[in-house]
Amino acid sequence: MARTTTGIPADVTQGSRTAKGGIGESTLRPDGTLKVTGEFAYSSDMWHEDMLWGQILRSTVAHAEIVSIDTAEALTVPGVHAVMTYDDLPAPVKYYGMEFRDTPVLAHRKVRHHGEPVAVVAADHPETARRAAARIRVEYRELPLVTDEASATAPDAVLVHEDRDDHHSSHVPHPNIVHRQPIVRGDADEAARRADVIVTGEYTFGMQDQAFLGPESGLAVPSEDGGVDLYVATQWLHSDLCQIAPVLGLPEEKVRMTMAGVGGAFGGREDISMQILAPVLALRTGRPVKMVYNRFESFFGHVHRHPAKLWYEHGATKDGKLTHMKCRIVLDGGAYASSTASVVGNAASLSVGPYVIDDVEIEAIGLYTNNPPCGAMRGFGAVQACFAYEAQMDKLAAKLGMDPVEFRRLNAMEEGTIMPTGQPVDHPAPVAELLRRVKERPLPPQRQWETADGEADVRALPGGLSNTTHGEGIVRGVGYAVGIKNVGFSEGFDDYSTARVRLEVIGGEPVAMVHTAMAEVGQGGVTIHAQIARTELGVQQVTIHPADTQVGSAGSTSAGRQTYMTGGSVKNSCELVREKVLEIGRRKFGSAHPAWAGDGLRLAGGKVVTEDGEVLAAVADVLEDEAVEVEAEWRHRPTEPFDLVTGQGNGHVQYSFAAHRAVVEVDTELGLVKVVELACAQDVGRAINPLSVVGQIQGGTTQGLGVAVMEEIIVDPKTAKVKNPSFTDYLIPTILDTPTIPVDYLELADPHAPYGVRGIGEAPTLSSTPAVIAAIRNATGLELDRTPIRPEHLTGL
Repeated sequence: MARTTTGIPADVTQGSRTAKGGIGESTLRPDGTLKVTGEFAYSSDMWHEDMLWGQILRSTVAHAEIVSIDTAEALTVPGVHAVMTYDDLPAPVKYYGMEFRDTPVLAHRKVRHHGEPVAVVAADHPETARRAAARIRVEYRELPLVTDEASATAPDAVLVHEDRDDHHSSHVPHPNIVHRQPIVRGDADEAARRADVIVTGEYTFGMQDQAFLGPESGLAVPSEDGGVDLYVATQWLHSDLCQIAPVLGLPEEKVRMTMAGVGGAFGGREDISMQILAPVLALRTGRPVKMVYNRFESFFGHVHRHPAKLWYEHGATKDGKLTHMKCRIVLDGGAYASSTASVVGNAASLSVGPYVIDDVEIEAIGLYTNNPPCGAMRGFGAVQACFAYEAQMDKLAAKLGMDPVEFRRLNAMEEGTIMPTGQPVDHPAPVAELLRRVKERPLPPQRQWETADGEADVRALPGGLSNTTHGEGIVRGVGYAVGIKNVGFSEGFDDYSTARVRLEVIGGEPVAMVHTAMAEVGQGGVTIHAQIARTELGVQQVTIHPADTQVGSAGSTSAGRQTYMTGGSVKNSCELVREKVLEIGRRKFGSAHPAWAGDGLRLAGGKVVTEDGEVLAAVADVLEDEAVEVEAEWRHRPTEPFDLVTGQGNGHVQYSFAAHRAVVEVDTELGLVKVVELACAQDVGRAINPLSVVGQIQGGTTQGLGVAVMEEIIVDPKTAKVKNPSFTDYLIPTILDTPTIPVDYLELADPHAPYGVRGIGEAPTLSSTPAVIAAIRNATGLELDRTPIRPEHLTGL
């Protein structure tokens, strides 16, 4: 099945207001209207009587010993209730981290990056807290900087972390390498001898920020039992919990976490920001403490996308078949590990792209440096690789004199293809079909900026309302790209999700309640869970319980995994509830009709019905005053770690694919770019909510557009300081920059996934970037081997 849309699907339902709203329908988000009208309560809007405000003092240098910290003057500021440094933390555990604990809650003895937290203040007004923090005196003795691979891996390199004892430290070739993942399959050197053409390339991918609109924020409230209640915007409640509780010196059951309203995430909320410091201050002062970062702080308060250097070699025969691939990928993880090791595994295992290449030689490493910490961001290592391998595909096609789309289709993987890791692709992989669909779309009209009376609408031209051109010097370009992304957690991680489902009769009607710890960050899980419950339990009324840690973990809202994993868990728990309802029905009414003894009974429309639709009883009559509740964990198929020498292993549970065609117009004199259209074709497995599917694809496409032409955190190589920590200087696409994004999606079910679903949100972020840059290359004839593309790269200035 395939659908094409350029806007909102026509079959939109208000799931909670009608009998509709099951899987496959475009159900509106319950929080959508509140958000667009400004009435939605985000985490930064929370308030508590008698609360204090927390403020962090951050390092002004990137690498230095802390000689002394003097908090005396800060403590004299009226309204200040606490000033804390590393030595004031309440428990022996003072470090945290997602994959291993290498990050101090507050800097200890040294700082390792610009903007690292050094001290924290609690005061009765946010301005008082800021003034007090500014009065803390810190004396630094600056140390040599580690800023790139050369300085990180030199024999006499300064070590960013002197005493590593993590599980990767024993196999890396240098202590400043977080993780190294090679992949070797076949014989790339021998295959290269069979190639008629060989192309090489060196590529640079800039550091991208998640740029979520809601800054880091939360509210910690001390409780009478000595614990704390924490309301916070995050992506993974239980991961936060297991990092927070040890630092507070509390058992996990005394740290009660509840999801607050989230203003976007994209990976930037997987790591700890203020989740530890707010409760530390609350327990120290005995008062509720609220923390809200401003935008400047936010740029220092979360991880970013890894910048990367990538070296590639590809060969092909004269008839266009790929012979081999060699690549080396260097990811800058910054000062702390975060999820760098996993990003390295992703970059290596997906570096070949969605192509059939039997002979490969791959190496990916992640570095410790004194640059800003990097970790999860939408696409997670596959984005950087896709930019490079797609540039290589265009180079090969040009050298062979072949159409770039047909060259890709000739080498496209399909179901049954063996990945470089030795893992077979055991579900649909319609790479060639996706490419065909984007290529065959009608192109936007030429000179699309001309109005009916022959005038130029400058809004549709490069430069827009700056009125730099009326069409002179404008050249059109068209570019294509396709990418592959894994779905879910990989490499042997015990990836599971928990769902509690309750069914009872309220006001004479059966009502379901779904309770998970899933972080709703905009992906649409709040509608998906209700749709699944309506479908599986045959009820109209579904309540979604607020996400908290009073139910088991739902895992992270990342890796395109929540519909697959927590959706799968909700489906599983609903099925278990349904079986219990049918058991009750059999006990009560089994003698009244022989169908009760058979298989195939289901719940529909508030009734127990047979496969043929015959009604056996009303669910309200079956349950009466009884409630049925199930809490259960659900797991996907197991994966396994990649071998540390060969990279072989079934490391991923599922793959997703998307293709883009970009149409751009370039002012070649000024180096300005207007993206006219960015069409996408993607296989989504099963569209549980078509409206959300289109939104996710268009959103991911827009983030890929951003890193193609404007988004980059600039780090001064001499000081390792961030030069543009604001939305004035770090640019993101606005509605004026965002083109028409037609979406054509296929529904080819994955037989191993609940309902056949496939992760959706990440794949379009991969191929949109190289498609845009390919289109700019097509317009200008320039090689363009970096992201983002700036005007000076097009004009030579």
